[in-house]
Amino acid sequence: MDKLPPSAGHAAAHPQSEAAVAAAVVSSMAEARAERGPPLVEMRDISIAFGGIKAVDNASIDLYPGEVVGLLGHNGAGKSTLIKALSGAYSRDSGEIYVNGELADISNPRHAKRYGIETIYQTLALADNVDAAANLYLGRELRTPWGTLDDIAMESECRKVMGRLNPNFRRFKDPVKSLSGGQRQSVAIARAIHFNARILIMDEPTAALGPQETAQVGELIKQLKGEGIGIFLISHDIHDVFDLADRVSVMKNGRVVGTADVGDVTKDEVLGMIILGKCPAGAIPGPGAIANQLQQRRPPATLS
Repeated sequence: MDKLPPSAGHAAAHPQSEAAVAAAVVSSMAEARAERGPPLVEMRDISIAFGGIKAVDNASIDLYPGEVVGLLGHNGAGKSTLIKALSGAYSRDSGEIYVNGELADISNPRHAKRYGIETIYQTLALADNVDAAANLYLGRELRTPWGTLDDIAMESECRKVMGRLNPNFRRFKDPVKSLSGGQRQSVAIARAIHFNARILIMDEPTAALGPQETAQVGELIKQLKGEGIGIFLISHDIHDVFDLADRVSVMKNGRVVGTADVGDVTKDEVLGMIILGKCPAGAIPGPGAIANQLQQRRPPATLS
């Protein structure tokens, strides 16, 4: 067999080295998963279509206790639609959801709450004209034996849960419309975890917040991680995701491009996943990775 020129030899070796790196990444992540046991939640092969257009196409993601998974992608990538299938806001056309290793039946938000899944949307869904305690128990108010609202008991419970999250919070009597962005986020998070949420979905939690309030929300997320709560963090801010997340999954055009530990990829590589659909060697490629990369990850044919 004729010898390949140096440039051709290098080109032939490059896919092989990429394949070796990718195989090592897959192997190490598989070992880590085996040690951690079943995921807190796993979404397998989820598809959702609107009017014949697939907003989510065969997407799979998972989440472990005490972990933050950042879900990134441009507008229309499908990340919010995928997560709304988990929260029960959207019905999926195909695919399965597992919670603690068991198949879950989630077709509306009430079902999701039964599995300990709570969602904090970007709008927070707070009642601006009432105080923190009233928001905490919105729709689930405590009542006295005479059927009236038990404001004392609700405020007492509110003080307990807010004491865990934000010990400096003092404005229990003020309507939430007068609170800062970070304080409003604290109220929304308190409402979610007070009713035993184990899986928390946070949609753009730091959008429109200043640096100090963003740092406050970051501390809340780290505290929730320490309590074993799993968090899906939907964000456009790659810096926030790298600061707070353990893993990142990127979507493009309704499909998962890839998933990686944040320590195994750079911000530039994640930007390449978001914009180009290019999956780096440190990530596990998904169905949305560009086709030639999926070919490169396969072991090259030997020359005869």
